Amino acid sequence: MLKKAQGLAADQVFFDLEDAVAPGAKPSARATVVAALREGDWSGKTRVVRINDADTEWAHEDVLQVVRGAGSQLDCIMLPKVERVAHIHWLDILLTQLERELHLPEGGIGIEAQIEGPAGLSEIEAIATATARTETLIFGPGDFMAAMKMPALTIGAPGATGYDPFDTVLMTIAMTARKHGLQAIDGPYALIRDLEGYRASAERAAAYGYDGKWVLHPGQLALANEVFGPSQEDYDKAELIIEAYAHATSSDGGGLGAVMLGDEMIDEASRKLALVTAERGRLLNMARTTSFDPSN
Repeated sequence: MLKKAQGLAADQVFFDLEDAVAPGAKPSARATVVAALREGDWSGKTRVVRINDADTEWAHEDVLQVVRGAGSQLDCIMLPKVERVAHIHWLDILLTQLERELHLPEGGIGIEAQIEGPAGLSEIEAIATATARTETLIFGPGDFMAAMKMPALTIGAPGATGYDPFDTVLMTIAMTARKHGLQAIDGPYALIRDLEGYRASAERAAAYGYDGKWVLHPGQLALANEVFGPSQEDYDKAELIIEAYAHATSSDGGGLGAVMLGDEMIDEASRKLALVTAERGRLLNMARTTSFDPSN
């Protein structure tokens, strides 16, 4: 799996020391992760390790061994089950100590915080602002469902027809992330062969403005990239709106604050919306297939 992941079209890979590793295997798993970080080719990918949660007996040693072993090849530590701001403070201080010890850039290793329960959600504002290291807020549906005693057996698929119990949670995480300039990432969908279910789950997250979603199997990857990247049609339209509005507000365009683009009125709010899609397309190096004609 570690070898195969190096060639996949994923923006980020994270090496899991938590739920995917049995208690007795955690010491050897740390060594495996360090070797993979040091020896693998992770070009173009954000490199992250998910440690065990801060209240376990493994978390401290996870951080020490991973950072001492491969700190210069590590972009972020993912901290699961963040239930209170003290968890973030602990990791922040420990990372600072290790960076100083190893002569690494101070603050260079980021933190991704998983919100996986009602306590963490209730403290999400403090968690998001506890340190400048924090880069991402992640929704962890499995533990959240268990903590809320939801009657479901599949992670990421609550199964209530016509009602989504995650609506408030997803919006709260997304709003907090946007307020503080962080990424918002949705967690896993465990039915790895149910691609339509994965698509629906990803589209739900995208509708809330999430930046991406976890992939548990390579078969889910193409769908994730499709859902969270704009279609060619949407990208072209976004760039057209930006260009048309820039022309309309210029002296050449009459200095207008609102203008018609085809059958649609566009204004400053339209430009802001279009910029979201355009920036995602530019990040993916998409090429325009249409151009703006100010004479039309």
